Amino acid sequence: MTSKTILNDAHRALGAKMVDFGGWDMPLNYGSQIEEHHQVRRDAGMFDVSHMTVVDLRGERVRPLLRRLLANSVDKLKVPGKALYSCMLNATGGVIDDLIVYYRDEAFFRIVVNAATRDKDLAWIGEQARAFDVSVSERRDLAIIAVQGPNARARVMSLLSPEGAEVAGRLGKFAAAEVDGLFVARTGYTGEDGFEVMVPETQAVDFWNRLLAAGVKPAGLGARDTLRLEAGMALYGQDMDESVTPLEAGLAWTVSFDEGRDFIGRAALERLKAQGVPRQTIGLVMDEKGVLRHGQAVHCAAGAGEILSGTFSPTLGKAVALARVPSGELGAVSVDIRGRQVPVRVVKYPFVRDGQAQPGVL
Repeated sequence: MTSKTILNDAHRALGAKMVDFGGWDMPLNYGSQIEEHHQVRRDAGMFDVSHMTVVDLRGERVRPLLRRLLANSVDKLKVPGKALYSCMLNATGGVIDDLIVYYRDEAFFRIVVNAATRDKDLAWIGEQARAFDVSVSERRDLAIIAVQGPNARARVMSLLSPEGAEVAGRLGKFAAAEVDGLFVARTGYTGEDGFEVMVPETQAVDFWNRLLAAGVKPAGLGARDTLRLEAGMALYGQDMDESVTPLEAGLAWTVSFDEGRDFIGRAALERLKAQGVPRQTIGLVMDEKGVLRHGQAVHCAAGAGEILSGTFSPTLGKAVALARVPSGELGAVSVDIRGRQVPVRVVKYPFVRDGQAQPGVL
């Protein structure tokens, strides 16, 4: 049975094209995916991400649990409200999921995991938490609205009390605070600044409508995907999964080999580093007309690989992709598009940051 967020009727009232996404009935677009993409890059757009799973972890040993559970080091979180992006690994170093963890206090951390991995994530976290006597509570009473773009923060703050706007305005990136009964986090999945706002479900429709009245336009899953790929952000299930380690997925920067911390998967990653990581994730740009798509074969001097995420970039006017290929010198790289070898350029991603093409991309 397909699940629906509390905003489902609001999406339909706005004329959204609805699709099944990981078992959720979600808006693909509200008319034009391209316009929604540009709206976020140039002004402010909002996404219903209430299908994501919010989990509260409470207990005296919650930090030790997270030191074991996460590949990134939760010890980086020293100030209440700060957030951290991390992968959660299995014993072989494969990615169970990627997530954000928020430090509330020493006995309370909040994590947000992906919708499609909800069941296995909750089972895995619960299994690990028992040894630390930590309670695991899914917060189904919260909706999440992501407001993203250069004007996003100002639009959200215009709806807050003066005191709430002052607190939200002081938030640094990857930080969060409770304001006016909302959990406002300066995080996102678009490469733009903005807030992800956790709001009680009972207030979600009203908050959505107030954002609309403030000039924030809705955007669907289509624009969310092109925005995140331009920003070089990985999508779970497409760019990584349990068969891929963060070292192969371009996420080595999220792994902290801090001394004395035995996180799940560490031994496997250390063996892989010692042997040599066999695969690498690269960014590709195609200057010819056409679109790079998931599953297309990639050929280079190091061997054969494939496109993981590929799309036409509305900001750049060219096709871009993340691909996984064998490690080693790449030489000339091409992609098999309907039997034709089309040359592509290897570039450092993100492709777009703060609305601008990065050096070497165009």
